[in-house]
Amino acid sequence: MVVQCSTEREVGAALRAFATQHQSAHHLAYAFRIKTEQGIVQRFSDAGEPSGTAGMPVLKLIEGRDLINACVAVIRYYGGINLGTGGLARAYGGTAKMALDAAKIGNFVEMQTVAITIHYNQMDAVAKVLSKCNGTILNKAFNEQVDLEICLPKEEVASFLNRFK
Repeated sequence: MVVQCSTEREVGAALRAFATQHQSAHHLAYAFRIKTEQGIVQRFSDAGEPSGTAGMPVLKLIEGRDLINACVAVIRYYGGINLGTGGLARAYGGTAKMALDAAKIGNFVEMQTVAITIHYNQMDAVAKVLSKCNGTILNKAFNEQVDLEICLPKEEVASFLNRFK
């Protein structure tokens, strides 16, 4: 499984959903790499396999492809044959590679959340500009003016704010 996740909470939800689909699996190893305000956070889990044999090969693939906000999970059903540490690393790494090869990978666009206050007559224009730059309105409050919390690509923030101040 390869999913886009931008928070550790999203990673947890994706892993729980994947585990629910494969309830009889013996191991669910994973790795993720996300960008936060503090920097890049990356973690992995060997899921009970010997240390460094499951999650680490998956994380190395994510790092090697320089992916951000990505979570890769691999399930394993024990079939009665011990693979050894090298076999486990090849199995988990190889499966993760197949999943990443099959996944649609998009460009990373850093987003920023901004609070603005606009006049009611600017609402349509704001919505149109946000739509063009893949931004969204997260919250809105209608008072004397409209208070908005928006999320848009970081590189668009300055021009957006200049336009709607």
